[in-house]
Amino acid sequence: MCLILFSYRQHPRYPLLLAANRDEFHARPTQAARFWPDHPDVLAGKDLQAGGTWMGISRAGRFAAITNYRDPDQTIPAPRSRGELTLDFLTGNESPATYLQRIGARASEYAGFNLLLGDAHGLWYYSNSAAGEGDGAIQLQPGTYGLSNAHLDTPWPKVVHGKHALRSLSGGSVDHNLLAEVVASGNLATESELAAVGLNGEMDRMLSAQFIVSPTYGTRATTTLWLDTEGHASWRETSFDASGAPIGQVVERLTLSS
Repeated sequence: MCLILFSYRQHPRYPLLLAANRDEFHARPTQAARFWPDHPDVLAGKDLQAGGTWMGISRAGRFAAITNYRDPDQTIPAPRSRGELTLDFLTGNESPATYLQRIGARASEYAGFNLLLGDAHGLWYYSNSAAGEGDGAIQLQPGTYGLSNAHLDTPWPKVVHGKHALRSLSGGSVDHNLLAEVVASGNLATESELAAVGLNGEMDRMLSAQFIVSPTYGTRATTTLWLDTEGHASWRETSFDASGAPIGQVVERLTLSS
């Protein structure tokens, strides 16, 4: 997943509002979100190549999402799959802080990643790609955040524009269509916008859109999610083909036990 925009404790009714795009090679086998037969309380998509997930939620109120950290200087395959980090948290019972402390000891076994973890008590961020040492576990304060393939709130154009759009929903009505629009723009950043954050070249420009369409790589799914103050979660995942056309949709409403 390459873009996650989320509003945390900014709306009077929804402690969490989230819109996200998963960008991936179209050839990589994927299973749309569902409750996993071997983990029936976990709702998540599945990467059929490595077995993990990029984002999910559980009936226990546990949430996890991950993005790759873009580092052209480190392209050697890592010994472990990043998708196991999200799945292990979703199926476990450790607090985010305890879990992040444990995985910090082996964070170098994974390629660069950004990890979001949450439960009823808080929302946390961790990266293993800050000057080679990792950001450490950071408990997030109320606010509106954006995460792509750099660190949290790195001002890439699609992150900046998306945060602005999400803030416009902070006090009004919310539905999945409105949230999906937050990450739906196919507009490309200008050369000056990219240069301001150290990006350049045709590939950077193609990837600067929120919603990416190309024959081999692009936005495979858009997920929108909210948690309400009454203990419910509402989830929608829309899948897309290589032309950007929708090919499937999963909608679920969960009653959370925590």
